[in-house]
Amino acid sequence: MIARMTIKEWQVYINEWCTRKGWNENLVLGNMIANLHSEISEAWEEIRNGKQPNEIWYSEDNVLCYQKKPEGFPIELADLAIRLLHICEYIGVDLEEMIALKMKYNETRSYRHGGKTA
Repeated sequence: MIARMTIKEWQVYINEWCTRKGWNENLVLGNMIANLHSEISEAWEEIRNGKQPNEIWYSEDNVLCYQKKPEGFPIELADLAIRLLHICEYIGVDLEEMIALKMKYNETRSYRHGGKTA
């Protein structure tokens, strides 16, 4: 199992993995952003298909890897995070720093600011 890492360490690791696997060739930022949407849609499909939000199941279709592929809502969220961390490292954004910056501002906001229901 991969050791626990900081967000920045994950960014670096994922980007290096993408390079080793050929995913950093001819990248287009718009396509990378669209892939984020794709992962959210896949997560939603798991819920629409009756899976529980914390349910992980395994498919048999990944015979080339000689192991079963994990599936489910939590796995799609992981895919979303992996793609987001990849984008951030690829374009030079320190997501951990940006989260801290944004949450520092969010702490100053009023209760349920903006009057929205959710």
